[in-house]
Amino acid sequence: MKPSRDISGIIEIMAALRHPETGCPWDIKQDFNSIKPYTIEEAYEVADAIERNDPHDLCDELGDLLLQVVFHARMAEEAGQFAFGDVVEAITTKMIRRHPHVFERSDADTADKVKVQWDQIKAEEKRERRERRAARGLAESETPGQLTSVPRALPALMEALKLQQAASQVGFDWGAAGPVLDKIEEEIAELRAEIASGETKKAAGELGDVIFAVANLARHLKTDPEDALRTTNTKFRTRFAFVEAGLAKLGKTPDDATLAEMEALWQEAKNH
Repeated sequence: MKPSRDISGIIEIMAALRHPETGCPWDIKQDFNSIKPYTIEEAYEVADAIERNDPHDLCDELGDLLLQVVFHARMAEEAGQFAFGDVVEAITTKMIRRHPHVFERSDADTADKVKVQWDQIKAEEKRERRERRAARGLAESETPGQLTSVPRALPALMEALKLQQAASQVGFDWGAAGPVLDKIEEEIAELRAEIASGETKKAAGELGDVIFAVANLARHLKTDPEDALRTTNTKFRTRFAFVEAGLAKLGKTPDDATLAEMEALWQEAKNH
């Protein structure tokens, strides 16, 4: 087996790794559920490479993400469900169908018209998917409605944003950021009350309401809450590293430093 630029190479490698007699013991024992966390992780690592503007890492991470697709397709093929070629055919069929303004004749000659056309085609695809599920005797996971287009498997913050976007399409929304800020303050007050009462479970629920409202504020500010939080995470990493470096100059580590010492260095870090 040698490295190759041909997609068939990675498909053959995965088949070899999954071979029940000569394959890798770890790869053989995996299933869709055990691999799922790695698939999500690799997608985030692709995003990280993009944010760091590192094309070399991006190339590597895209390869890792492709491996996840090949892995899932191989397990499905072993179960007689579908193969990698079916995955490719499904996505090419979908892209051709969703771009009639490119591959067929269409009046969608502006970005806005393309968006309307895209939504119409997706709605038709969902209807067909429901019909296929019904033909196989599979019930819908929930009653069809405005929010059913938002996948439940999304990261919670992303799901919150998409739920709010979907609701806003039918007018269930505030018109500006101001009322959302008022809502955040209202939710914080309710959170304070539950914390004071000692109701841990109810406090957790109110905390979720606060985060949901903050995500809504980000949407009104036309800011991706995930990106905003990631920026803050990076800032925290940088400042905490400054604190560690400052303690090291004093011959200390965070384990044996006082909170006051760390706070003083933290305030210094904020001025750099």
